[in-house]
Amino acid sequence: MIEKIPFGRTGHNSSRIIFGGASLGAMKQDRADATLAKLARVGVNHIDVAASYGDAELRLAPFLATRRTDYFLATKTGLRTKDQALAQLTRSLERLQVDQVDLIQMHNLTNQAEWEVAMGPGGALEGLVEAREQGLVRFIGVTGHGTYCPSMHIQSLEAFDFDSVLVPYNFSMMQNPQYAAEFDALYDLCQTRQVAMQTIKSNALRRWRDDDREKRYSWYKPITAGEPLKRSVDFVLARPGLFLNSTSNATILDGIFAAANEPVNMPSSNDMAADAKLLGIEPLFVKDVSDEVILAGA
Repeated sequence: MIEKIPFGRTGHNSSRIIFGGASLGAMKQDRADATLAKLARVGVNHIDVAASYGDAELRLAPFLATRRTDYFLATKTGLRTKDQALAQLTRSLERLQVDQVDLIQMHNLTNQAEWEVAMGPGGALEGLVEAREQGLVRFIGVTGHGTYCPSMHIQSLEAFDFDSVLVPYNFSMMQNPQYAAEFDALYDLCQTRQVAMQTIKSNALRRWRDDDREKRYSWYKPITAGEPLKRSVDFVLARPGLFLNSTSNATILDGIFAAANEPVNMPSSNDMAADAKLLGIEPLFVKDVSDEVILAGA
């Protein structure tokens, strides 16, 4: 079974593989049911979804109807004002058919202008704190994409005592010295404060190109199998305290689960560099060049 460790200071022991609900967004209900049925078999007990993930919240509802207490349930709002965020959270609760989520996250809060709105008077944070006081949520987190994510999360943690963060992390991104330094600073801060640290894009290969012919289940081309996939998972799990949020490409879920169930060893830099050369792995995000996200899924 996949290892479970404390999810920050929440009191919940979460599986180190967190199920990324973005994979359910375009699925029919029967396929979503079959996908979700795998979670208990491998020991995944934490689900991460978002209001913006298509029909994912709706697809989760039948599964949660009889299993709500078995799973730590997180969702997200990308809206930046108090009223908007509260309204979207209310809609998420209705779509999920639950009275409460364990974690609500401010989604992709990496733009300074949006940060000022969300964190300021009448901003989304005010609404989420109010929702916590009302018992609609238990914990509050913040997520992000792009190269500004670690530094912006540090700024967020200096302004508010968030319970969790979510940030891109893989070998190719950590070859950028500035990104690596900012990620490490965020990691140290989260370890000190017992803030749960979720990671995304572990198995990202590169952005799609016009001549790629594969079917596209995620907004980036993934590493799909074999030792390179195993090493991409191990790169995350070998670092203490990190969680790996699974991809929106459900076709490689079994491979990710299998890799996490096997002994974890930090891959050598030589092996990771060889994978990058063989597969043509490129960083998804380059500062001020390609920091945007095509879709909001993991």
